[in-house]
Amino acid sequence: MIQPPHAGEMITLMVNGAPRELAPHSTVAGLLGSLGIDPRLVVVEHNRLILRDRECYATRPLSDGDVVEIVHFVGGG
Repeated sequence: MIQPPHAGEMITLMVNGAPRELAPHSTVAGLLGSLGIDPRLVVVEHNRLILRDRECYATRPLSDGDVVEIVHFVGGG
């Protein structure tokens, strides 16, 4: 039987290839906020699914073992 995390336990996910710990029940928006990233300037892939709608970031839950890729827009010319 899978036990839910106890208060104070962390979940571990891979963010751009590096492990990162977050509080249980974190969301994509919470992850971006903890990294100081403006969601308007990135594209997020969560478990191989590109999240095209930034509005879902606040409700998209993260779980232990998830894989997140954050791609920053780069301007140039």
